Amino acid sequence: MALWVDANADVVNEARVLHFAPEPFLEAVFRSRSKRYRSADLDPGAADTVLNIENIDLPDQSVDLVVCSHVLEHVNDVKALREIYRILDRGGRALLMFPIVEGWEHTYENPAHTSPQDRITYFGQVDHVRMYGRDVRDRITGAGFKLSEYTAEEPNVARYGLLRGEKVFVATKDGVNGQVEVSAGGQVKVPTPCGDS
Repeated sequence: MALWVDANADVVNEARVLHFAPEPFLEAVFRSRSKRYRSADLDPGAADTVLNIENIDLPDQSVDLVVCSHVLEHVNDVKALREIYRILDRGGRALLMFPIVEGWEHTYENPAHTSPQDRITYFGQVDHVRMYGRDVRDRITGAGFKLSEYTAEEPNVARYGLLRGEKVFVATKDGVNGQVEVSAGGQVKVPTPCGDS
C-alpha cells in the first residue's frame, strides 16, 4: 500500500484520512503525509478513536480517504462498505486490502463455521468470516463505488518484500453531491448527473 501512496501522493497529501485497525508502518506513512489523520479500532487504546466500521459515528462526507487493510474479512462487509461510502466526501477513496483467491469465482462464507478450527480451515484465520473470490469486486461496486486495482509487480515485489500479485483495491466515491439511494432490498443506486442518461 505504501507504494500506491508514493505513486499517488496528491491523493494523500492534504487529505482527511481515517485508518481502520492501523498497522504501525502504514500509520506512520499516512500520519506524516495527510492533512488530518485519525486511526480507529473497536478496541479502546488500539487507535486514536473507537469506531465500529459497520456503524461509523462520523458525519456524512467528512473523510477524503479511508484506509482499510485486512478488516473486511472480519466484519459484515455490506454494512462496512455502505458506511465507508457514506462518510467519504465526493471523489473520496477507500484503499482496501484483504485475502482473495482469484481462482474462485465466488466468495466463500458459511455462518455455520463458528469454531476456531472451522474458521482456520475454511477462512484461513480464527477471526475471519469469509474468504473472498473474484466477486468481491461486485460487493465493492454494489456499495456505489467505482473500482480500480493496483497490483504489486516486479521489480517492486523483490525490492520491498511484497507478496507477488498483492492488490490494493481503490474504491472511489462518485455521484451527485455524494448522494445515493438504497432500495428496500439493499441495492445501491448511484444517481446520474443532470444531462446524462
